[in-house]
Amino acid sequence: MALLPILSFPDPRLRTIAKPVEEVTDEIRQLAADMLETMYAAPGIGLAASQVDRHIQLIVIDLSESKDDPMVFINPKITPLTEDKQQYEEGCLSVPQIYDKVERPSRVKIEAINLEGQAFELEADGLLAVCIQHEMDHLNGKLFVDYLSPLKRQRAREKVEKVVRQREREKVAVKR
Repeated sequence: MALLPILSFPDPRLRTIAKPVEEVTDEIRQLAADMLETMYAAPGIGLAASQVDRHIQLIVIDLSESKDDPMVFINPKITPLTEDKQQYEEGCLSVPQIYDKVERPSRVKIEAINLEGQAFELEADGLLAVCIQHEMDHLNGKLFVDYLSPLKRQRAREKVEKVVRQREREKVAVKR
């Protein structure tokens, strides 16, 4: 397994629309495993292939405290099951250290393919529903900051750029 670099906002590659996975291969299974390792190391609870510069419809999620309940969704499609909305404070591995409230449907149905290539359906609410919708947005070239006001989005961009510069300085310092 390998840790993959995570793209940071405002990288234009994050705006790429992901293509469906044609066939679940060993390469796709390896990418899912690498994405899970990357997500756990970050640390995070969800990661879309678009965030690691692979523009295919693949999402990994693990909401468990013990980080031992990974979920993989290939070619996911979501359908809201209610008109009710819920607000959750969201963050994103591609938008480090930025958190804000986003309103989304409170209950959704997910149709996807698993790592064995089998179709499945799942109904979700609460944090799982939020996480799936957040990661689905990535596959469609959308970020949670797109739901914010232009001023908040600009402040997020400036803060992320500062965080990324600081991380780069720390990497250089470690290499010395």
